[in-house]
Amino acid sequence: MTDSQLRVKMKKSPAEGRRALFDEYCAYVYAIAAQKLRTCASREDIEECVSDVFADVYRVCGGDSGYEGDLKGLIGIIARRKAVDYFRRLSPHSGRTISSDSEDFPEVSSPENVEKSSEQAELRRILTDCIKRLGEPDSVIITQQYYYGRTVREIAAVLKMSEAAVQKRSTRARAKLKTLLAENGIEEV
Repeated sequence: MTDSQLRVKMKKSPAEGRRALFDEYCAYVYAIAAQKLRTCASREDIEECVSDVFADVYRVCGGDSGYEGDLKGLIGIIARRKAVDYFRRLSPHSGRTISSDSEDFPEVSSPENVEKSSEQAELRRILTDCIKRLGEPDSVIITQQYYYGRTVREIAAVLKMSEAAVQKRSTRARAKLKTLLAENGIEEV
């Protein structure tokens, strides 16, 4: 559905227009929120962020706002900003101060732990980079399956694809990911 068709639908029936806008851009907004919040948020937090994004979008685009710009661009900006706000709020490093006498104070790592931690961080960076190189929707499918533990049925509903298509793309994406990881010197993950 084009932007102009969505605007016409919103003018005729705001409720139907909002529903169409949500249906059209839900997967896009979810992918942005999940990418930004994957390290600190639960699935429910990400879904709440998505809801808040659409509430802001409806405020900007609804009624007689007169907004005539690119909807996808606007939605992307609102989603990124809202996800960053959620990240700041949910992140464990968001301005929280801990006394060194507190039980929550992290222990100083030994040199062996530092080395292992840096190797794991590098492995995560390479894996994330390779997943991004798969492109959409393959990167979204792999992330949803293995990071968030979603089923093929749930992913198919979010991406508006058939379950068979999601399963086939997942199989192909895993094979391609294995090749990309091997190119980076990673044989087993």
